[in-house]
Amino acid sequence: MFARVFFKKKEETEVKQGFPWVFDNEISHVKFDSASGVKQAPLEEAEVEDGSVVEVFANAGGFLGTGVINKKSKITVRMIGVEHADQIMADAQAYYNAKIQRAYDLRKINYSIKDSYRLIYGEADFIPGLIVERYVDIKKNVYLVVQFSTLSCEVFRKEILSALRKIIKPYGIYEKSDVPGREKEGLKLRTCWEGEVRDEKIVIRENGVLIEVDLANGQKTGYFLDQKDNRKYVGKLCEGKRVLDTFTHTGAFGLNAVAGGAKEVISVDISEDAVALVNKNISLNHAEEKMTAVCADVFDLLKEYEAKGEKFDVIILDPPAFTKTAKNIQKAYGGYKEINLRAMRLLNPDGILVTCSCSYFFDAEHFYGMVMKAAEDSKKRVQVLAKFGAGPDHPVLLGYPKSEYLKCAVCRVV
Repeated sequence: MFARVFFKKKEETEVKQGFPWVFDNEISHVKFDSASGVKQAPLEEAEVEDGSVVEVFANAGGFLGTGVINKKSKITVRMIGVEHADQIMADAQAYYNAKIQRAYDLRKINYSIKDSYRLIYGEADFIPGLIVERYVDIKKNVYLVVQFSTLSCEVFRKEILSALRKIIKPYGIYEKSDVPGREKEGLKLRTCWEGEVRDEKIVIRENGVLIEVDLANGQKTGYFLDQKDNRKYVGKLCEGKRVLDTFTHTGAFGLNAVAGGAKEVISVDISEDAVALVNKNISLNHAEEKMTAVCADVFDLLKEYEAKGEKFDVIILDPPAFTKTAKNIQKAYGGYKEINLRAMRLLNPDGILVTCSCSYFFDAEHFYGMVMKAAEDSKKRVQVLAKFGAGPDHPVLLGYPKSEYLKCAVCRVV
């Protein structure tokens, strides 16, 4: 018998609605096999090994699904399916083959075989803790960057990698399981090629623009694919415009602006390594006459530009998450508001502000409220022309709000 985890009374509502996590304080008790027969005990006394497949039940006894238990984590069970455990474990390889095939089929609706995109988006693709990016270089080689961040996917690592090889047939797989969350799960950090060693730096084509991606040393899983479609939209707004692209990272927004016909682009990042990469990408795209990379603190540079009376037609604000916890929302609000307010002051009449936040905790209500207050304080009026999130390779799972994190607003500042 697989161990059975039971909720406390009235604690199962979110999981019934699709939420894929069971927290330790929501668990009433666990039933499990022991040497003396089936026993029932509180979670902390349950004789169930971390990494075991368990079945999850409502307090009254209704079956809710199957997950993987990890008593080291406050997220004690991560749900992997609505099927019974014996159905999943009868052929775990076939089960994960089917999951990855479904995810791949979903991406093929919107993307071609030449496109780079997120192939697996963790819980939103029903494989908690797993991220897989699919990159296609200009030689048409397919690379995968995989990240196993939780025990729930780590225990099926062999099946997942086998399924990826069978379905995607990649030229190379780089594992970048180096997120701090792994240590909270009781797992060691791991970064290495899985199988054949390939070049860590590749060049991909995004919306016709060439971008160098460092699979091993780039931020997170190498590159931010979630803004790909938004960058294409913004590029079309830049014809004949002077553009300021801040927190640029790789220069991707700026290069899409150049591709859209911008007359001048200044791309800014505080990191010298990032600026060096931007300069490489400028050279790859022969954009030296139109695009310049600047190493500077964006907050300081916006103040400096305002003091000098600089003006732009389009300003792009795509900062890193200013908060990764709920308790720091107010501090983040101040940072977001300052850069938005100063950007509004730097725009020519009817200029375009593209403003973003990738913090889940800084939700849409906070985000659009902040934009409104920045407009008020800068004595501007703002029309929101478009609201975007991440692309369709980042599906939003209803019942799991963390899968919807990115806000990207295209505004006209009057």
